[in-house]
Amino acid sequence: MADTRPRNNKTTDILQAAAEGKYGVVACIAYNVEHIIGFVRAAEIQESPLIIQLFPWAITYSNGLLVHAVAIAARQATVPVAVHLDHCQDEALVRQACELPFDSIMVDMSHHAKDVNLAKTRELIAYVHSKGKSAEAEPGRIEGGEDGLADTADLTGLMTTNDEVQQFLDAGVDTLAPAFGNVHGNYGPRGIVLEWDRLRQIQQAVSAAGVFIALHGVNQFPVSLTRDLISAGVTKINLNRDILEPYYNHVEKRINKVPFTQVMEEATQVVCDSMAEYMDWVQSTGKAST
Repeated sequence: MADTRPRNNKTTDILQAAAEGKYGVVACIAYNVEHIIGFVRAAEIQESPLIIQLFPWAITYSNGLLVHAVAIAARQATVPVAVHLDHCQDEALVRQACELPFDSIMVDMSHHAKDVNLAKTRELIAYVHSKGKSAEAEPGRIEGGEDGLADTADLTGLMTTNDEVQQFLDAGVDTLAPAFGNVHGNYGPRGIVLEWDRLRQIQQAVSAAGVFIALHGVNQFPVSLTRDLISAGVTKINLNRDILEPYYNHVEKRINKVPFTQVMEEATQVVCDSMAEYMDWVQSTGKAST
């Protein structure tokens, strides 16, 4: 099968530099302008690369306006910032997103049976590549659910197998989001139980193919575990609630107590400070200048 992966793609370039430099890159969900401004401000202060993610909700809610806002912020940034669509589970919306200024799109067909997931993913990856975007996909099924995810919270998790990894590599995936014990949302009383041997086998296969690993389900991971996973070959670190929790708390505390514009400005700085901390965690601070 011919290699259809796009060249000179910002997401790919950012992740390639991270793989070579052995650090991680934060990929965090943005829901509004405060998040966008705060994320980019942190990246510039920390001199760190960044991937700003949007859920498909952002397309339908704003008729694409939020996508364009992120793309403008990314273009104006003084450090590398990519724009990524996370967990796009609707085939028509994947195609629609290809007409918007995303650098990369996660084709998430993991809510289907495994054979259907592969077939649909293969077809959509080819389309995404034809539009110059890089593609992320999920072999198996990461357990759990979170805001922005449909049809997965009640489905059983399916660990990614070696055969599936090869099948998705053959399909042309650029970034692989494997299931190896990671969970979307909260981990519950059992806690975080990852299958390290499975991850190592996946990493060996994707590394040989020049493909990257995206880590989903990082909720409340300690810094030591996050860094161990980066050392094991993970480059894209998907985050949501952990970075944005201080923002939510600040807005709740300050709303209707000071002018709303002041709440927005303060909350933007809270987002910036939170993002900067996680850039230190994944050791991407200073890497934009190297």
